[in-house]
Formats: sequence, C-alpha cells, structure tokens
Amino acid sequence: MTDDLDIAIDARGITKIYGKNTVVDNFDIRVPKGAIYGFLGPNGSGKTTTIRILCGLLTPDAGNGTCVGHDIRTESDKIKAQVGYMTQKFSLYQDLTIRENLDFVARMFAVKNRKKRVNDALEGLGLSDRSHQIAANLSGGWKQRLALAACLIHDPKLLLLDEPTAGVDPKARREFWDEIRRLSKRGVTVLVSTHYMDEAVQCDNLAYIAYGKKLIDGPSASIAKQVGLTTYRIEGEQLSDLEERIKGEPGVAQVARFGTGIHVSGVDAAILRDSVKRIATQENRKWSEQPAGLEEAFIYLMTGSSDNFSKPNEAAR
Repeated sequence: MTDDLDIAIDARGITKIYGKNTVVDNFDIRVPKGAIYGFLGPNGSGKTTTIRILCGLLTPDAGNGTCVGHDIRTESDKIKAQVGYMTQKFSLYQDLTIRENLDFVARMFAVKNRKKRVNDALEGLGLSDRSHQIAANLSGGWKQRLALAACLIHDPKLLLLDEPTAGVDPKARREFWDEIRRLSKRGVTVLVSTHYMDEAVQCDNLAYIAYGKKLIDGPSASIAKQVGLTTYRIEGEQLSDLEERIKGEPGVAQVARFGTGIHVSGVDAAILRDSVKRIATQENRKWSEQPAGLEEAFIYLMTGSSDNFSKPNEAAR
C-alpha cells in the first residue's frame, strides 16, 4: 500500500451541485507523487470542475481531501502556491511579450531571483529566441509552450492540465508530452484531462468520467481488461453497410470504424466470436481477434452512461 507521504492528491466523496444538476458526484481520487494521471470523459462530464476543486479554486458541496498535503477546503491558498494550472483556453496576456508574461507570473508568485528564473524558463522550453514576440501573434503550439512555462515558473509540485493540447498540431503535441514525461521523472505530479487516446496511453493511471460520475480507474494498461471487452477487427470493402448489418447481432455491444476496418466488441467472448465468424465467413472478409484498447473501452463506457443535464449547462465544463 502506498504511504500517505507519497500521495499528491487524496480526495473522497467530492460532490459539486449547480442548481438541480450534480456536476461532480461522489468522486474519489488518489494520485501518487510523480505520477501522470489522466482524466478521460466527454464534454460536460465534470472534469474541469473536479480540477478546480482539487486546486482550491472551488469549494465542494460535499466530500473532503488533501492536495499537495493541504486541505482542499481550508488551505486553498497553500495549495495554489504549489500548483501550476494550465486552462483549456490560453489565459495569459495577449498584448505582452513572452518574456513580459513570464516576468508577470513570476512577480505574482514572488519568485526569488526572478530575472534568472525567467531566463531559465525561456531556455528550458525553447522560447529564448522568441522572447520578445507578442503572445497574440504566436501559433497554438508556441502559446502552449508559453502557458506551460508560466505554470512552471514557481517550481510547483503539481501540474493540473485541462485539455492542454486541444487544437495543437501533432508535432507540438509530441514535444509537449516529451516535456511532461521529463517533469514526471523529476518528481512533479501531473493531472491531465484529454480526449486523445494516444495521449491517454502515456498516463500511468486513468479515470473515465461521465456526467459527474467516475466509471472506472486504474493503470492505463489494465483499463480495457477491467471493462472485460473482447474485440475483433473485420476488414474489407463497403464497411458502412457491414457496420449496420452487424449491429444488433448476438454478443455485439458496439461497432466502431477504425481506418480500413471496423472493430466489433462485446463482453460475452463466446457469443461474440460466433457472430463475427458467421458474418465474416458469409461475406468472405478478413477477421481477427485483437486486444481491446482504450478507445474501445471509452466508447463502451460512454455508451452506457446517461447525461445528467437535460439541457446544455456551462457549469459542467
């Protein structure tokens, strides 16, 4: 069992209600120090609200816990001083340069040796040559680097990253995750929400969240096994027609298109195999069993979840 001294976040029963809507519903989370912990869930699932509660920006209506060793209800100022929070939307000053933005954030956190720390931050994330560029003129990838540099300027123990790579090109995303892994190796704990499966597999642990409820969590490599899915891939032409025909067959829980094939999944392995074999043989198509992945598990869990909002509500971002 992990010692409490090795835990960065430990919260139980976290609940947040807006009006008649329960945005976060009895949520538990325990994150070891230095881990990369991922949140997966659709828009409106409560990921952002949960992150804001954990870093002291919101007070839960029920539940309690600690973040970086401090009480999330009574010690929010101490938590904020040790956390770097990167929001979904670029939130630094568009009319300031990269250097000016970092210097401003360093002043906010009363960073010692501020000039040297800003220079180190610029150098560390490859921003030195662009330090005099206005933030508004930066591409999405460079804005992302600047935002990350600002999060790190005060040497936080915990990084909270809320969909940090949305709208960023694949190369910038890869470079961003290279940096996240380096930070994790240095002992920085990272809590990140994402919709990208290639990012999710880089997390040590994952939690699937749907409409305020945590559906499952555990090591990323074991999530699909926990769900209990068996998956077959069927390849060939006219897949759209085949998708429709195979839905509703015995043992078929979901059908999803993946490139030049479709993935057919279910929780009853024997019945699913009979159905896939029969249909694939009839239509002379290639078929093969393969390990269920995070995306199949995600689709399966989301399909079985019900929305807790009858109408769109900004509170559940």
